Amino acid sequence: MVEFLGSNLMKFLAYCILFSFVTVPLVEGRVRHYNWEMKYEFKSPDCYKKLAITINGRSPGPSIIAQQGDTIIVELKNSLLTENAAIHWHGIRQIRTPWFDGTEGVTQCPILPGDTFVYKFVVDRPGTYLYHAHYGMQREAGLYGSIRVSLPDGESEPFSYDYDRSIILSDWYHNSTYEQAAGLSSIPFVWVGEPHSILIQGKGRFNCSTPGIEAGLCNATNPECTPYALTVIPRKTYRLRIGSLTSLSALSFEIEGHNMTVVEADGHNVEPFVVQNLFIYSGETYSVLIRADQDPSRNYWASAKVVSRNSNTPNGLAIFNYYPNHPRRNPPTVPPPGPRWNDTEPRFAQSIAIKSHQGYIHPPPQTSDRVIVMLNTQNRINGNVRWSINNISFNLPHTPYLISLKHNLLHTFDQSPLPEGYDFANYDIYSIAKNVNATASSGIYKLKFNTTVDIILQNANTMNLNNSETHPWHLHGHDFWVVGYGKGKFDKFKDPKNYNLVNPIMKNTVPVHPYGWTALRFQANNPGVWAFHCHIESHFFMGMGVVFEEGIEKLGSLPTSIMGCGDTKGLHRP
Repeated sequence: MVEFLGSNLMKFLAYCILFSFVTVPLVEGRVRHYNWEMKYEFKSPDCYKKLAITINGRSPGPSIIAQQGDTIIVELKNSLLTENAAIHWHGIRQIRTPWFDGTEGVTQCPILPGDTFVYKFVVDRPGTYLYHAHYGMQREAGLYGSIRVSLPDGESEPFSYDYDRSIILSDWYHNSTYEQAAGLSSIPFVWVGEPHSILIQGKGRFNCSTPGIEAGLCNATNPECTPYALTVIPRKTYRLRIGSLTSLSALSFEIEGHNMTVVEADGHNVEPFVVQNLFIYSGETYSVLIRADQDPSRNYWASAKVVSRNSNTPNGLAIFNYYPNHPRRNPPTVPPPGPRWNDTEPRFAQSIAIKSHQGYIHPPPQTSDRVIVMLNTQNRINGNVRWSINNISFNLPHTPYLISLKHNLLHTFDQSPLPEGYDFANYDIYSIAKNVNATASSGIYKLKFNTTVDIILQNANTMNLNNSETHPWHLHGHDFWVVGYGKGKFDKFKDPKNYNLVNPIMKNTVPVHPYGWTALRFQANNPGVWAFHCHIESHFFMGMGVVFEEGIEKLGSLPTSIMGCGDTKGLHRP
């Protein structure tokens, strides 16, 4: 009996040590069960009819509403008939469940047409999160939704409000993801172009009088494209949770005549600051407080404008509806035009302004064990246009990394080590590279468990003269401290001296501004294999990403439900 207790005590202590560096609240939550079916349906979110991927007939899909510590079970049936699928739970760290991260090729095999896959994970922190497709470019076909996690009963946030609302901002193309992917992979290269519409909570408006539209495809009176209305009661305060799942566009969001107080970013409380317009990049979430304190006899415009790209996409519009005005009653004013698309200063200033709320600061490690500098460049490989990191463009293998590493199937991906930097002294970030040719690899970065890693994302010129793009980077399985932003070329000797190690915000998605750099710090303390990539669909498709591995040996047996593709054929059991 003593021997039994001793061995089990040792197992318990080992378990505690393993996860001592990962903050998991001691909260016993409830189980929330969802049954979802995804399939193609004809939809007209911007008045133009096209095929969209829906969940239970909806796009955006059903919201997941939960409390901290709850277990989420999603039974997902793939009824797409001819397409595989996977869903990523964006911002959920998947502590102890890395196989349910929902990243095809990294953590699981895809869900085959007709199959049902069960995701099961814990939402361990309060905050605003998202879910979306992570197979090919399916996200931009409408397969996404929101996750709202509240504090346990009896606990409160450091800010107050009367009502809680969520909206998702997205962009919308009329051509299919197949057409786009074919163009991106073709010689000559065919770019996806600018979106046809910006959607606010799945609703936008395309000009049906545009020349060349086939008769019957566009109907401006279709109730599906009636502008989204957010109804508010005068003198009440609203927490508006805003998530962006655009496939390409950076956005500026504003509500006519109303200030917004930013209070949360990617699940972390922010030292409050006031904005008239919120800059938001694909994969980011924010909570803002809005007081309904304007003239209640009328409605107001909510507007989302493309920034960072010289886009001809019209602004997305919704109605901020003061009750009891009719929600379809248009405001008497012209919608706000929004900021200039190429004015980078206010966007940079907002990034700098985001700090952790006093009393909610997670102190970062004061030093790091490893520094990886990642130069983002546009390149060519055998004539194809690609994006690269340190001159290497990322390719997903046919066998998911998590299974390959756990089952020692190391022949399934490139074992060559990836570069930890670039020719800092000689590379000119303001010019087109003298040699734009790159190589492709399915290699990964292996991180020593429980070490602290710094990532420096360095932006540069594309293959077009005087052009540098904004890239939102998202890390799976972790939050990171945003310890610095800068303009120009990162100086590895000087710039780290100016890192914010006092009250940096923690996030899971962050922008890299044109011709600038962003410095992140995170702890490799979550056993698994995790993608880190640009959240612009076409950029990741074209190779702008990497994969991190940490602590694989600490994982138990993998569920067989994630297997069945590549070299895992035969390992899958329903």
